[in-house]
Amino acid sequence: MSFSEWLHEPWPWYVAGPLIGLIVPLLLIIGNKPFGISSSLRHICAACLPSGIPYFKYNWKHESWNLFFVAGIIIGGAITALWFNNPKPILLNPILVGQFQQQGITNFRGLLPPQLFNWNNLFSAQGFLLVVVGGFLVGFGTRYAGGCTSGHSIMGLSNLQWPSLVATACFMAGGFVTANLIIPIILKW
Repeated sequence: MSFSEWLHEPWPWYVAGPLIGLIVPLLLIIGNKPFGISSSLRHICAACLPSGIPYFKYNWKHESWNLFFVAGIIIGGAITALWFNNPKPILLNPILVGQFQQQGITNFRGLLPPQLFNWNNLFSAQGFLLVVVGGFLVGFGTRYAGGCTSGHSIMGLSNLQWPSLVATACFMAGGFVTANLIIPIILKW
C-alpha cells in the first residue's frame, strides 16, 4: 500500500488512539494546558458577546490557544474531506445494517445517513427530536458535567480525576441507552 493510499484509508485504533492519547502529556508539558473542546465555545462567546454576562467575565485571552486548537481541527477536517476523502462506503456490522434497513435507512456513504439528516427532515418531528432536542441535551449535559467527552474521557481520566470517571461512565451509559432504546423508537415515527 502506497503512502497516498494509506492516507485515504481509516487509520486503525492502535495508531489513532495513541496519537490522541499523546496530546494529553504534550499539553501538560508545554504549559499545563487542559485538553477539551467544549470550553472553546465559552471563549468564543466571551470574546464576541458584551461583557455584561457574569459567566463570560474572565480573561478569555489567556485560553486563546484553545481557539487555535479548535481551528486546527476544523481546518484538518476540511483538508481531509477535500483531498483525502475515501469514496468507499463505511463498513458497518451487517446486523446493524439490517436494523437500519428495517427503518428505511439504506444510504451509508457518509457519516450521517441522508435519510435522517437533511433539510426537509429537520422540520419534521423526527428531525426536530434528533437534531434540535438532541443538540440541546448534548449542550446541557456538557455544561452540567463541567466538560465534554474529550475533556473528561481523555484528559480527566489520564489525570485520575474521580469526577471525570463518573462523567465518562454516565456518557457511556447515556449513549448505550439512547442508541439501543430511544433511537429505535424515534426511527419508527
